[in-house]
Amino acid sequence: MPSPGVDGIPADASPEEREAAEAANQADAMADMASVQAEMSGLKTKIAELSDHFLRAKAETENARRRAEEEISKARKFALESFAESLLPVADSLEAALIHQDATTEQIREGTEVTLRQLKAALERNKVIEVNPATGSKFDPHQHQAISMVAADQEANTVVTVLQKGYLIAERVLRPALVTVAAPK
Repeated sequence: MPSPGVDGIPADASPEEREAAEAANQADAMADMASVQAEMSGLKTKIAELSDHFLRAKAETENARRRAEEEISKARKFALESFAESLLPVADSLEAALIHQDATTEQIREGTEVTLRQLKAALERNKVIEVNPATGSKFDPHQHQAISMVAADQEANTVVTVLQKGYLIAERVLRPALVTVAAPK
């Protein structure tokens, strides 16, 4: 068998055989080149497609984030607006009370009670719940703040008196109730 030359063509090949072999090698190289170019073109198309999908997804995510921030901002604004609106009748009642210079003590008391009911209703509508523990109820450090411990004829660590009511908003302590607590015997 003849030994191949440097270019893969037998060294003892005739010029015609050599020319035919070179033409075949060139055709194979051209076919390989066309195949690589077609594959590269397909990959470029795929890259462009994936890049487009990425940019669209990124824009969609950014738009969703912006919309969520706007919704949160609106919710806060309108929640505060609703709360303020529910307090307006209370302000109106207080202003009306100040206009009447010659009101009797009984009229002032009645007006104050009506105004207090309006205020409590406004707080309840806005989910502000009063914390006013009953005497003898168990001390709850999550909702009560003990001001002092006093000797009392009741079980230890129970509420003796409420010095100031507390308030919750959405089950979160806005202000704890200030209480005195029964000391251990």
